Amino acid sequence: MCTMTDLFQIPYKYHQRGDLIIGDIVAQYGCVYDETTYTENPRTMVASALFATPKSYQHVLSLVFAVKEVNENPSILPNVSMGFQIYDSYFNARMTHQNTLKFLSSWERIVPNYDCNKTKTLTAVIGGLNSEISLQMATILGIYKIPQIAYCVFAPVRDVKTQLPIFYRMVSNEEFQYSGIVRLLLHFQWTWVGIIATDDNQGEKFVQTLTPMLFQHGICAAHIEKTPTIYQVSHTFNSLESIKPVTVSLANSNVRLFVVNADRQAIYGLKWLIYFNEILGGMTDTFMGIVWIMTAHWDFSSQTELREFDMNIFHGALSFTIHSNEVLGFTKFLQSIQPDLQHEDGFLRVFWEQAFNCTLSDSDEKKERNNACTGEERLDSLPGVVFEMTMTGQSYSIYNAVYAIAHALHKMYTSRLKSRAMVDRSRWDPLNLQPWKLHPFLRSISFNNSAEDVVFFNENGEIAAGFDIINWVILPNKSFIREKVGRMNPQASPGREFTINEEAITWHSMVHQVPPVAVCNDNCQPGYSRKKTEGAPFCCYSCAPCPDERISDQKDMDDCFKCPQHQYPNKNQDQCIPKDLNFLSFTGCLGISLASLALFLSLITALVLGIFIKNQNTPIVKANNRDLTYSLLVSLLLCFLCSLLFIGQPQTVTCYLRHTAFGIIFAVAVSCMLAKTITVVVAFAATKPGTKMRKWVGKRLANSILICCSLIQATICVVWLYTAPPFPHFDTDTLAEEIIVECNEGSVTMFYLVLGYLGFLAIVGFTVAFPARKLPDSFNEAKFITFSMLVFCGVWLSFVPSYLSTKGKYMVAMEIFSILASSAGLLVCIFFPKCYIIIMRPELNNRHQLIRAT
Repeated sequence: MCTMTDLFQIPYKYHQRGDLIIGDIVAQYGCVYDETTYTENPRTMVASALFATPKSYQHVLSLVFAVKEVNENPSILPNVSMGFQIYDSYFNARMTHQNTLKFLSSWERIVPNYDCNKTKTLTAVIGGLNSEISLQMATILGIYKIPQIAYCVFAPVRDVKTQLPIFYRMVSNEEFQYSGIVRLLLHFQWTWVGIIATDDNQGEKFVQTLTPMLFQHGICAAHIEKTPTIYQVSHTFNSLESIKPVTVSLANSNVRLFVVNADRQAIYGLKWLIYFNEILGGMTDTFMGIVWIMTAHWDFSSQTELREFDMNIFHGALSFTIHSNEVLGFTKFLQSIQPDLQHEDGFLRVFWEQAFNCTLSDSDEKKERNNACTGEERLDSLPGVVFEMTMTGQSYSIYNAVYAIAHALHKMYTSRLKSRAMVDRSRWDPLNLQPWKLHPFLRSISFNNSAEDVVFFNENGEIAAGFDIINWVILPNKSFIREKVGRMNPQASPGREFTINEEAITWHSMVHQVPPVAVCNDNCQPGYSRKKTEGAPFCCYSCAPCPDERISDQKDMDDCFKCPQHQYPNKNQDQCIPKDLNFLSFTGCLGISLASLALFLSLITALVLGIFIKNQNTPIVKANNRDLTYSLLVSLLLCFLCSLLFIGQPQTVTCYLRHTAFGIIFAVAVSCMLAKTITVVVAFAATKPGTKMRKWVGKRLANSILICCSLIQATICVVWLYTAPPFPHFDTDTLAEEIIVECNEGSVTMFYLVLGYLGFLAIVGFTVAFPARKLPDSFNEAKFITFSMLVFCGVWLSFVPSYLSTKGKYMVAMEIFSILASSAGLLVCIFFPKCYIIIMRPELNNRHQLIRAT
């Protein structure tokens, strides 16, 4: 193991007089500089944990940049400067514990509970990127109650804050990230997904936590694959057969979307699985077009042994990352980094040689590379997989952690000034600062950083910043675009925690449908519903057409539903169509025909009435009660006209008048017929010697019959209107595609009582007229009344079954036809013979002919 001291001493002069020193635990892989100290006279320090891949050097630089800004800001810790130390953990528990103890002892030797070096005082620790390293550090730092600020993502199954009250996190709890993954899958309706995790305890925890959440939201974990760890790969490299089943299983899977627990081990193992697939005769295209969803552990990094790896496989991937924002000045700070200016920065030298694949001229390493570093190389020329010029989520967390410590120290300093009325800082000596006193101030800090983000710890000691959703666009030169397309923000209002911008997402070129589809089978199109398939996973289903009178208007509906009452399904049963109104209209052919016929018959009736009035003094008109004749003609005229009430859209008034007016007018007409028949019978009966019927001869009997029979029908109609009057009604059930607009009878009993009374009058009239049909009279109406009553009864007897068997406008048309037919029957049978005599045979219309016939 190599060591180097006084890193960053020369270039950063503002650190030469460091009263407070920040230290850092750096997780390296390989032999690198493991210890970095800084400042001539360090007093207090803070620590942190990082990866040692070339790209992770940005984390070190973000720490340096934050310290530089704090020390140059006179409003934070005036007259006090901050410094730092960096140690390596090697991803090893032993080295992590050893280097953590170095913070608590002298720089040269580790002596627990004893520190002879009074030039430095440990204030807080920043560490680390890996949760296991952070917890290993916390077991020692917790004894001394030294504040530890981690920037790693923790699984939700561990209550770190309860067990370690000195522990703070610059990242939201991973449970919120799991919720974000589920929300993302549900947003795109991805229900057939795979899970990739490492074959270790961390991978097992990831699967056990995520799988139940997917199940609760109807998402199937169709393929769960365990990738080998770095240790497993190194031990199976010479025996590909042992890893072949995993590679073949992943390559042959029908799952095209994988959620990856993308820590360093999982990504390393996944890369090797893809690499082995090529070795075993597979094609890289097998993994092209897969949608990858990565957790916040993941970041592109350049591994020495996988430099030629085709990163285009991850083109279009979506990943959850620690929330970050653009920090002004950081990119310019990175552009100023050069190896000749940082010749005492051991991390920079290792990074420079690995990143640019060259050798520095004064390097002590073996000259294994042919090309020498010129010193003119620039960081912004490196591809993104090696180094990024914008601050990553981990670097942003380190940046905020430094400021959190600085603000907590500043708050402690100002609170002492107020409580002790100090006029100078002589009584607040950083050398005597106890780290455990910093906790109350850390818990209560709240400040806006330079990126305008509010930084504060919640009750669990976490920064509730949430996670960004990043879309990775890989360019041909292995650089990439990190496009922010969404966010999981715990501070947002309920229902708005998750946001996603679909239009900003770039998908892989081999994705056949945008957005991609991840389902067990094809979607059920509108007009079909999902049907469970026996023996298959719950995400798999078949599609069944919707039954009659039901529709489905979206894909993958669990059940079809009925249309609203005023609508009906279309032919494809995928949408509802408004129903047309069904009523007998004046604009329709049927309505026009019936209205024209009613008006024509009314005109004929009026013409007959005119003829009779003009010839009122003739014997044929005067015979058999002229007043009854006029009453009958007027009632027939009104019967023809009242049929017009049945045409047009029913309204309240027309519904009131339709059947009541028809019932009363027809009762008058039939009563006239009955009165005429009885008048004829009484007149002939009165001619018999010794009869008492003569006193009934005259107009009194006829008028009494007319008035009494009509009043009974009028009384029935009044009771009907008072108790349960007819009303407009919209019948949405009878016809599938139309709404029948009709007049509901209100009381069916009263309706049939009106019709029944008319039938009763007609039958009585027919019964009386039938025996009198053979009476000797030239102008005897009895035989015509008999035939007219026969026609009347025949029409209305056929009306009842027709009325009950038809619906909608045809039922109304049937009723109008019955009214016109029965009225026309009376008009033709009674008056046409008389009109014939009046017009065509006037010689028969005289008293002599009447007496002679008698």
